[in-house]
Amino acid sequence: MNKTILITGGSGLIGKALTRILLQKGFTVHHLSRDPQDHGNPKLKIFKWDVLKKEIDEDCLQGVESIIHLAGEGIVDKRWTAKRKEEIIKSRTNSIAMLYNLISKTTNHKIQSVISSSAIGYYGDRENQLLNENSKSGEGFLPISCIAWEKAVDEGLKLNLRVVKLRTGIVLSAEGGALPEIAKLIKKGLGSPLGSGNQWMSWVHIQDAVNMYVFALENENTAGVYNMTSPQPVTNTEMTSTLAAIFDKKVWLPNVPAIGLKLMMGEMSAVVLDSSRVSSEKIINKGFQFKFPTLENALKEIYLN
Repeated sequence: MNKTILITGGSGLIGKALTRILLQKGFTVHHLSRDPQDHGNPKLKIFKWDVLKKEIDEDCLQGVESIIHLAGEGIVDKRWTAKRKEEIIKSRTNSIAMLYNLISKTTNHKIQSVISSSAIGYYGDRENQLLNENSKSGEGFLPISCIAWEKAVDEGLKLNLRVVKLRTGIVLSAEGGALPEIAKLIKKGLGSPLGSGNQWMSWVHIQDAVNMYVFALENENTAGVYNMTSPQPVTNTEMTSTLAAIFDKKVWLPNVPAIGLKLMMGEMSAVVLDSSRVSSEKIINKGFQFKFPTLENALKEIYLN
């Protein structure tokens, strides 16, 4: 496999895992970074860009056939001030716009497809509804940011590119994301459900997330939007109790009240309190197979293997 893939956000949780797999499969990988450093691997090339300054090394497109767009400021890294909300959206939309602008000016490029992250935050708080890719967007900042993100990515259609958007659920990994923090509390016997505990959590194992990017890359009949979530979502209470069972711990503390979370986190509490019961039937019907369809198997692989 001699194809070259350009990844934005290559140093993030999914980006690092995806880069490892692509290199193992024989791809050449280009990363974009504000601080390019030589990794000593001739198959991994780092190019400088700065989205705020609108600077990009034009050589980053050399030989590239597909772009995987993962770049974006962390959703829960800082409190959601008006300024922070703008940073979250623009870090996703302006970055892909820069690349599309460069592609439009590059007459001899080989790029055929763009595969972009999105998020199930698109659906907002939907209680027990089973949500598919045709479901309407919800209300609040998370849906607003996802709509802007996907709209910016869809500009690639004007460049005759195959565009795929993967609405990502809660990514389970020992190396980052929310899981290590939750696990730390449960190991100490301090874990408990959040709010009512009835809110649905649509999750995906990091290996399945990476495999879905590779699937979208290699299967040219995938286009449009797909949910990147396991076929078996769980409630917050089920997530907590399953994780506790893995560590042979009991959940004895009362639920953390929703009002306390709202006071502590402000509007950002939507990240843990919104209910999203999301279907992955569309990508399964395309032929994708989940390696970890159940939460118990996913957590056992992460913590007991």
